[in-house]
Amino acid sequence: MQVTLPRLLGAATLAGATLLAGCGSDDADVSRTIKIGTVAGPETEVMEVAAGIAREEFGLEVEIVEFTDYVSPNAALADGSLDANAYQHEPYMQSMVEDRGYDFAVAGYTFVYPIGAYSEKYDSIEELPDGAIIALPNDPSNEGRALILMHNLGLIELADPENLEATPLDIVGNPHDYEFREIEAAQLPRVLPDVDMAFINNTFAQPAGLSLDDALIKEGPESPYVNLIAVRAGDEEREAIRQLVEAYQTDEVEAKAEELFGAQAVPGWK
Repeated sequence: MQVTLPRLLGAATLAGATLLAGCGSDDADVSRTIKIGTVAGPETEVMEVAAGIAREEFGLEVEIVEFTDYVSPNAALADGSLDANAYQHEPYMQSMVEDRGYDFAVAGYTFVYPIGAYSEKYDSIEELPDGAIIALPNDPSNEGRALILMHNLGLIELADPENLEATPLDIVGNPHDYEFREIEAAQLPRVLPDVDMAFINNTFAQPAGLSLDDALIKEGPESPYVNLIAVRAGDEEREAIRQLVEAYQTDEVEAKAEELFGAQAVPGWK
């Protein structure tokens, strides 16, 4: 399904755009137009399919606003520039709520995109040498997500393996003397040649030509990190939001995700 939607890239472009006033008001529902933030890349293509279904089934116009980082979409949602965003899992959203005082709610679930650890130098985790340089995503929950995977494999020891926001400072055992570098998630594929191993979210791994099948370490389908559609608290029952969620949680959207990600996108609403 091909739809033509306006795209705005990044928070700076968003700030200069004409914004809907009172996104959580009844007027927004009357206009039958909502704005949703995504991270640029294949997840936006998936949302475009949902937007087409929302238009056809409900007469709802969904304007997709693209971002290139993980922080700006929540800031835009909090200040009313967006009606919703779809790019994050619940542990990350909760960390932002606690750190910044946002008042968000979950409107619905999208997909689990497993995180994997990739290397251009080694073919298995057993080959990883002592003193290896390992790149981690620097956002609070995904960094902890990677370290917990390493802890579960016995590669490191964390003070609290239940701490979803663990950082290298929480490592109490490092028998292989690994060196950790904290890198912005979107930049991890670029630094992969310069490190021994990098944990890369599937959002950025797939566009870089990395397959989860080749990962030295990877999450299984039991991952609790299912992505979601976030809204300001109280908006989860808005008619337009409910219709967007219904349009997203369809066979057509699942098929698009399978086309783009293969088995690396697991529906989180089933």
